[in-house]
Amino acid sequence: MPTLVMKFGGTSVANLDRIRRAAKRVGVEVAKGYDVIVIVSAMAGKTNELVGWVNETSPLFDAREYDAVVSSGENVTAGLMALTLQEMDIPARSWQGWQVPLLTNSAHSQARIEDIPPHNINQKFAEGMKVAVVAGFQGVSPEGRITTLGRGGSDTTAVAFAAAFGAERCDIYTDVDGVYTTDPRICSKARKLEKISFEEMLELASLGAKVLQTRSVELAMRYKVKLRVLSSFEEQTDEAGTLVVDEEEIMESNVVSGVAYSRDEAKMTVVSVQDRPGVAATIFTALSDGGVNVDMIVQNVSEEGITDMTFSCPTDQVARAEKAMNAVRDAGHLEFESLIVDYDVCKVSVVGIGMRSQSGVAAKMFKILSDEGINIKVITTSEIKISVLIDRKYMELAVQALHDAFELDKAA
Repeated sequence: MPTLVMKFGGTSVANLDRIRRAAKRVGVEVAKGYDVIVIVSAMAGKTNELVGWVNETSPLFDAREYDAVVSSGENVTAGLMALTLQEMDIPARSWQGWQVPLLTNSAHSQARIEDIPPHNINQKFAEGMKVAVVAGFQGVSPEGRITTLGRGGSDTTAVAFAAAFGAERCDIYTDVDGVYTTDPRICSKARKLEKISFEEMLELASLGAKVLQTRSVELAMRYKVKLRVLSSFEEQTDEAGTLVVDEEEIMESNVVSGVAYSRDEAKMTVVSVQDRPGVAATIFTALSDGGVNVDMIVQNVSEEGITDMTFSCPTDQVARAEKAMNAVRDAGHLEFESLIVDYDVCKVSVVGIGMRSQSGVAAKMFKILSDEGINIKVITTSEIKISVLIDRKYMELAVQALHDAFELDKAA
């Protein structure tokens, strides 16, 4: 039988009524002849509750016990989903990560998947099981301990299972009905995309779009897993949702496919460092060792051998960055006058595979922002992306203006 992977996020299984609704969708696919692997998240809000209990019990917690606690939310959902399917006379069984087994490394709370041997589940399919309900977000370490994959890890679980079992498709059910050209809450003209390339989705996910976890898109692109993002709350048709596919499967696309934004950005400037070989390496090695995820980087023009180095990072990593920079100065490896932090910024990006063959996109973007009186603080680019750092108060205006100017409300 062909295999289909269906993943249901927390809002899709938030209570028993929603679990029943999700189970009916699974039943439709079983009736079509699929063996179905269902990946479930914890009920909405449950993981946050469990994390809160851990922090209250032990602020400096043992990560192994953290994983044991927070993984339990998915176990509850998997059991309830399997029971619901059994009540519908569909042969179903729940599976925890260690039972599959989903093998990971030992990096508790941020584990990486190493292998998913398909034998155990395939054997049960051969014996008549039609649905394997797998607890997402969790696996087992080489030491036999429960591990978790980090927040949003159920998306990664689903794609990894689709790759391991050669699934025809991986359907990600969530509270939105697809991938949009931008956030519909900010721009009323935002349009749902029928298809988007892996590369574009990866950029959008990393730039702030919350539809899919970045690691899941990376996996899908590597193993050529066809993804579909769709709503668990709307009528389902064969054309529902957005397909995330290889670039070759998209006949025509706009030069720009989407506008993404991230509010949670900070701009940090290391003031008055020596302009000499090795300074940048010293700064960014220290930040990397401190666990700081640096995005944009710009170095000012040198005057009398002194320059400033500016970079952006997530706001929740500013304290780490300050600690890392002060430590490297205290150790005598770097001299600088001060460290300036600007929290009132945001990142706005345009993304599109059409940029590879179309010139003038950056010029158009900068002209649009200029016409709106928006000053650009930092710029970074890739082959299919242009990102700018601007004052946060202009974020919505920038997103709407760019969406209009690149006519993203119109299909290619």
